[in-house]
Amino acid sequence: MCGVLGLVGFEPVNQLLYDGLQMLQHRGQDAAGIVTVEGSMFHMHKGKGMVREVFRTRNMRDLQGNAGIAHVRYPTAGNAGSSAEAQPFYVSSPFGIVLAHNGNLTNTEELYRNVCDQHLRHINTSSDSEVLLNVFAHELRQQVTGNADRRLTVDNIFNAVTQVHRKVRGAYGVVAMIAGYGMVAFRDVYGIRPLVLGSQLAENGKKAYAVASESVAFNALAFDLERDIEPGEAVFISLDGQIFSRRYEGETTLSPCLFEYVYFARPDSVIDGVSIYQARLDMGVSLAEKIKRELPLDDIDVIMPIPDTSRPSAMELAMHLNKPYREGLIKNRYIGRTFIMPGQATRKKSVRQKLSPMDTEFKGKSILLVDDSIVRGTTSREIVEMVREAGARKVYIASAAPEVRYPNVYGIDMPTREELIANGRSAAEIAAEIGADGVVFQNLDDLETVVKALNPKIQSFDSSCFNGVYQTGDIDEAYLQRLSAEKAGCGGLKVHPSKVEHSISISNDEE
Repeated sequence: MCGVLGLVGFEPVNQLLYDGLQMLQHRGQDAAGIVTVEGSMFHMHKGKGMVREVFRTRNMRDLQGNAGIAHVRYPTAGNAGSSAEAQPFYVSSPFGIVLAHNGNLTNTEELYRNVCDQHLRHINTSSDSEVLLNVFAHELRQQVTGNADRRLTVDNIFNAVTQVHRKVRGAYGVVAMIAGYGMVAFRDVYGIRPLVLGSQLAENGKKAYAVASESVAFNALAFDLERDIEPGEAVFISLDGQIFSRRYEGETTLSPCLFEYVYFARPDSVIDGVSIYQARLDMGVSLAEKIKRELPLDDIDVIMPIPDTSRPSAMELAMHLNKPYREGLIKNRYIGRTFIMPGQATRKKSVRQKLSPMDTEFKGKSILLVDDSIVRGTTSREIVEMVREAGARKVYIASAAPEVRYPNVYGIDMPTREELIANGRSAAEIAAEIGADGVVFQNLDDLETVVKALNPKIQSFDSSCFNGVYQTGDIDEAYLQRLSAEKAGCGGLKVHPSKVEHSISISNDEE
């Protein structure tokens, strides 16, 4: 679950890309990268770490140009420890292309074989994003080969994206820059991963354009949200600010990832016409109705969020149940989001660094904690233990999301059933496992109804981590078992570049 951003403007865009990338930091904390284009030349800087750690003043000065793309990485495929996996990725042919990708491909091995064995391209990392870049580059080359002057046309670009849709399976929101031409952005045919278009009217009457994973990136840039990029749609923005779009002629359906609304997206974002904040408020109302049926309300003294994502749901839930709302867990804002930290040991260690309980709010009270979701159970177990140590008489937990019972293959780092606390367990057994007096989970139908009510145009959701139904239709038990094996090895399904007698070393400045 990464964050992508692309800009075509009329002033230097390096600071805009940096500011927008910081607004997307919640989508990935492993690595960051920016590429700007100046004429036909790319300027790139990327490395491991947070945005503020990767970019220094000297780096920003080198990122000249009026257009560019940027990326923050959340490792789901490839080697999380390698700086070579930082995006954007670059290929020199045709024309020179840089690409940033949010999502995860499900037929990476097949694509890798085609790219390397048939098209004779070299993949330097184990990232599916680099494979995707080379698929797009090959299709673009195929389109332009028939042109007498070898110049690229807008139709060539859109035809190449059409071929990508036909060959690539999985989830992807992509921004790419073609040297000397402009920026192309496209979204998978199911719309699983989000992608939004924004604009800003310049003093000369022309428009600057931006594409991002979330509309919140536009807030820092003073850009207006125009619309969502549709499933299967491609948008091309030339370097002189002209915009073109084409929708995929094949079958498409709007089935956004339900977990975006529950956890990943910022509350001040709007995705597929749905206010994330309003969705989370409404989740609290539907969850309150279920709590009325399953928990002894007279035994609950106070309701508290597990900050920050669950706060809107907790506030609305407390109001609906007519119970006091308190902030008893104080968050250290300098610790990253524990769910997207690679490695169970890192996540477990960071919980007590991230949250600190106020004893006066817990002592002698029966507490209902509200969380956005319970995935591995590591965080929940640590929090319950902390709350009891702070003097709580009883501890209940309510989850704004249903039980996470199945692996996710579209870009969320919870790929093995063995890691999921709800796998094979009832709510009572989960409560016992994390040391709580009771646990209540949102119903999936209720959750989907809440989000659909805010945009009836949404046809369905990717709810695969809750119900095991995979939108792309290509996931079977063998795939999931291979995914589990890869995860146990290095942290995600990956491709295995062939061993060659020569190698190229690509370094990234990480000072």
